[in-house]
Amino acid sequence: MKTASGPRKQMCGACAFTGHRPHKFPWKDNEADPRCIALKETLAEQIATLAGAGVTEYFTGGADGVDCWAAEIVLSLREKNPALKLRCVLPHEGQADRWSSSARERYHSILKRADSVDYVSRQYYDGCMIDRNHRLVELAGLLLAVFNGVRRSGTGATVNYARKMGREIIVIDPITQQVSHEKTAPLPAQP
Repeated sequence: MKTASGPRKQMCGACAFTGHRPHKFPWKDNEADPRCIALKETLAEQIATLAGAGVTEYFTGGADGVDCWAAEIVLSLREKNPALKLRCVLPHEGQADRWSSSARERYHSILKRADSVDYVSRQYYDGCMIDRNHRLVELAGLLLAVFNGVRRSGTGATVNYARKMGREIIVIDPITQQVSHEKTAPLPAQP
């Protein structure tokens, strides 16, 4: 494992993920809930469509919930399409230390199978999650977000940063599974 450093280059054919933690959904941690199953199916369909269109690099921040679900989907698709790469960009080494044992097991299984694992920092610091989210957007031309529209959230801030950076954004509503596409132009630099 290594710590990412140096200039960050946006990768063509690359997609970053963002989305809410389980406690933000009505079903919480119950992945057997039909609404969670439907959301994961929609997420899988979007990732498969992107892979079919030539997107080969996928960046996850490794957070519990959407980040891990998306990572598992990429790893599953990679079994049939070895060109797909999963890149973990993590805020700090102890990200999963306080999660449930099952969530930690999932997380560490993903890290073991990922093509790369980079850390914003070895240790937690105030703002490392935001820095991780910015790095994800900076590395990819496309952001796939499971977003409930609440702007005052980490997911909302990541979507807004992607807009500012002029990234293409695909948003999945976690309740209705409605998918929307947004192409933005970068905002001009402030003098």
